[in-house]
Amino acid sequence: MRTSKWAILAYVAITLFGIIAALPNVLSVETQQRYAAYLPVKPVTLGLDLKGGSHLVLEVDAAGLRQARLNTLLDDIRGVLRTERVPVSSARIAGDAIVVTIADAAARDRVLPKINALAAPASPLGFGTAASDIDITSADAAITVRLTQAGLDERMTAAVDQSLEIIRRRVDQVGVAEPLIQRVGSDRILVQLPGLQDPTRLRQLLGSTAQMSFHMVDQTVDPNGVAPRGVDILVGANDPAKYAVETRVAISGERLADAKAGFNQQTNEPIVSFSFDAQGARQFAEITRDNVGKPFAIVLDGKVLTAPVIREPILGGQGQISGNFTAQEATVLSALLRSGALPAPLTIIEERSVGPNLGSDSIRMGIYTGLAGFILVVTLMVVLYGSWGMIANIGLLLHTILTIGVLGMLGSTLTLPGIAGIILGIGMAVDANILINARIREETAAGVGAMKALDIGFNKAYATIIDSNVTTLSGTVLLFAFGSGPVRGFAVTMMLGIVISMFTSITVVRLMMREMVVRRKMKKLDIPSLFGKVRHLPAFSFMRGRYIAIATSAFLSISSIILFFTPGLNYGIDFVGGIQVETTSQTKLDLPKLRENLEGLNLGEVALQEFGQGTSVLIRVQRQPGGEQEQTVALNAIKGAVASTIPDASFERTEVVGPTISAELARSGFLAVSLAMIAILIYIWWRFEWHFAVGAIAVLLLDITKTIGFFALTGIDFNLTAIAAVLTMIGYSVNDKVVVYDRMRENMRKYKSMPFSELIDMSINQVLARCIFTSMATALSLVPMAIWGGDAVKSFAWPMIFGVIVATTSSIYIGGPILLFLSRWWKDRETARGAGAPGEPVKG
Repeated sequence: MRTSKWAILAYVAITLFGIIAALPNVLSVETQQRYAAYLPVKPVTLGLDLKGGSHLVLEVDAAGLRQARLNTLLDDIRGVLRTERVPVSSARIAGDAIVVTIADAAARDRVLPKINALAAPASPLGFGTAASDIDITSADAAITVRLTQAGLDERMTAAVDQSLEIIRRRVDQVGVAEPLIQRVGSDRILVQLPGLQDPTRLRQLLGSTAQMSFHMVDQTVDPNGVAPRGVDILVGANDPAKYAVETRVAISGERLADAKAGFNQQTNEPIVSFSFDAQGARQFAEITRDNVGKPFAIVLDGKVLTAPVIREPILGGQGQISGNFTAQEATVLSALLRSGALPAPLTIIEERSVGPNLGSDSIRMGIYTGLAGFILVVTLMVVLYGSWGMIANIGLLLHTILTIGVLGMLGSTLTLPGIAGIILGIGMAVDANILINARIREETAAGVGAMKALDIGFNKAYATIIDSNVTTLSGTVLLFAFGSGPVRGFAVTMMLGIVISMFTSITVVRLMMREMVVRRKMKKLDIPSLFGKVRHLPAFSFMRGRYIAIATSAFLSISSIILFFTPGLNYGIDFVGGIQVETTSQTKLDLPKLRENLEGLNLGEVALQEFGQGTSVLIRVQRQPGGEQEQTVALNAIKGAVASTIPDASFERTEVVGPTISAELARSGFLAVSLAMIAILIYIWWRFEWHFAVGAIAVLLLDITKTIGFFALTGIDFNLTAIAAVLTMIGYSVNDKVVVYDRMRENMRKYKSMPFSELIDMSINQVLARCIFTSMATALSLVPMAIWGGDAVKSFAWPMIFGVIVATTSSIYIGGPILLFLSRWWKDRETARGAGAPGEPVKG
């Protein structure tokens, strides 16, 4: 079949554009800037695990937002009651509602319309209507006011939007280059800051609500006693003292116009100078004029920063905050006050940071392992197919370049798992070429001419390639849907690799092979190996040993299930939450002394994992009781203990994962694996027959249990990257089964009278070389990553290598026997039905 010139031009244009799009990634920064006008896209952005920095996920406190709205509504209702001369004590918060009890019917009739007027429209429901943000009901003497879901949702949306802007302003105060701040879901915000390795100050900056207010101190109340109505007992932010502060806000923090950090010229202690706007300045002047000699509390997020005594009226609208804090704390406080208060508290539910040394090491390891994997695959293709293998290698090189180019065009972020996806994609991309070359060899052996063998080989392999790629894609799509962070980067590179391989392996390689046949005027298309003519593998009778194969597989799977329960999986921080710190030293670490110092902190169970010739250690500590502040205190204590034990220690990576994130990741991982299997079941059922689909899932379950057993036996971290390995293994395993099933389906059409067991044997023998060669290519691409890739990809590479071996052996030894059993069971069932029908008694 001749390809049109227009199609060839389109292929060339796509290829050239992809190469140009990938070009900025190999140019220096100066060269990029010089030719920026001529380059279509920017270089691929590196993730934090490659360039270092901090990653935080913040969640808006829905309960705090609800409570704040109830308090505001209560104040509004009490204002209505004062206007109507009804005691304000009639209104109180009861659970998630406000109850106003008014015995006098006339007073109740006066108050109810005004409370109704407090309602505001929330998000529209459609057809121009809008729901109210509060629901008001009246029964007997009580008026009940409840918050509606529509109103809460609208406030949550507004709170997240407002928080985004405030966080941007706060981050700008720190001066971090190229921050990424974006909304995630309905109530979360992702903050990524390249280059910032210690997120402690950032945690303080982003986690603080910064709701400032000014209150008078009631000197008649004992702060150590019970506070009367209208007075709150608050603790000091920087001292253990307690203060009896009036509940009524004298001046709101919203009246602040500016705040700056500085030093007291007399004492040289850090201070924060502030100034009010016009209205705030008038209020400040009135309060300081009327309360000379009385203490005046400055309150931030429910704690008293300072409570100075008013010496004289302050008419200029300016003041200063002094207290027992450092210069850095003064800078953070001034930044908080300048950027404004958050509408609701933000909880840091996930925190990760990577040092620049670890990032540069990751880049170097990624490049080296990628090149090593590529060279191994290229070498294998040359050994298997000689000069024709070089054509496949050109397609493979183009596949890698186009993948990087498309990543740049999409503006994707390349992470270390993303590099692993590219490397694995290289190994899996050659599968199409191995299938095609195997088909061409078969056609040539049957005496078909060169051009016809080429066309038939590609056409026969095409359906198998589509089926196998669709099953692999199903896993990666679900991984993208349910994964997060770097794992999503892996899914993106895998999806792109699969789609691009359809273009490079089928279209580009076909054109090059066709051109070679035409130019050489070949009559016969031989594809010898590097060492000459390819010898056929001897035919094996796999069905004869099916009972041994199934028994062995069942034994290994049952053993894996036992291992899953005892000793169990080594769950990573992604799934159990907690604190994880990676530290390195120039000298060998004294682990017993480090363990002793860490256990002395009383932070619960401490786990140490040594690596890197004894100069690096991974410290894991369970999540501490309490909120995010307690996690920060624990993290700082761990760092302090490490620094005291190892003077030259450098912190390469820190992670803090909360229970919310860990529970969600575990649930999402399980759901992704389950949905992948359902999707594969449906697809194979649609493309083949029901017993093929059920057989594939049965074998897949055996493969998965063995892989889980591998995790339990080796103690490799079972984390999000491990879920990526399991999902990829599922796709690869089914890919293998589809190749065998596709050949069985073809042979069933050819040899309709052949016994099914013989047909299975013949089909497996025909694709045996392909199964082994593809597994070798995939495993070879992963071996350098497993050996030199580091901890970040170890939980992916080794399980994937094991999974490839398991998937290949199950395709050869287990898939056929299970299919034979299902086929015979169905035939026996149908025969029994047919035999029973004539003997049934006739009714009527």
